Amino acid sequence: MTYPKIFEDCVEIILEHEGGWVNHPNDPGGETNMGITKRNYPNEDIKNLTKDKAIHIYYKDYWLPMNLELLNNPELILHLFDFGVNAGPKTAIKILQRLVGADDDGYIGQETTNAIANFQDDIVEEYIKRRKLFYVTLAQEKPKLRVFLKGWLARIERTKFKP
Repeated sequence: MTYPKIFEDCVEIILEHEGGWVNHPNDPGGETNMGITKRNYPNEDIKNLTKDKAIHIYYKDYWLPMNLELLNNPELILHLFDFGVNAGPKTAIKILQRLVGADDDGYIGQETTNAIANFQDDIVEEYIKRRKLFYVTLAQEKPKLRVFLKGWLARIERTKFKP
C-alpha cells in the first residue's frame, strides 16, 4: 500500500517512540508491540506483529479517522498523531480543540481547521504544554501510571522531525 509522505515521516518517528514488544503490569493496554495493544486489538498476535501490519493499523485506525490531512502544519500533525497514538485520537484532538477555542467533539473538521488558522500564538508550543499537562495530571490522578510519566514527557521532547 502507498501512504502519503507526511504519514510515512510521522509513523517512523512514532515507531521509534513505541519500540518493540512489552507487557508492563501497569499498562492498561496490556501486551503491546510497536504501540499496538492487546486491549485494542484482542484478535492480533501482538508478540509477532509485523512492522507493515502496525503501519497499516496506524493508517487505518488513527491517521484517517483523525483527518490529519486537513491540517497544513507538519509539526502540529506529528504531535497530534503521536499524542493520538499514545493517549487516544479523540483525547489528542479535544485538547487541541480546547486550545484553539473550537467545540471539543474529538473530530477535526472545518470549525477546528478555521480555529487553528486563526490561532495567534505558536500553536505547536502551546499544544506541547497541553500534552505535558495532560500527562502530569494523569499521573497524579492514577498513581499506577506514574511509572510512565518520565517516559511520556521525554517522548514529547523527542517528537520532532529529524533534520
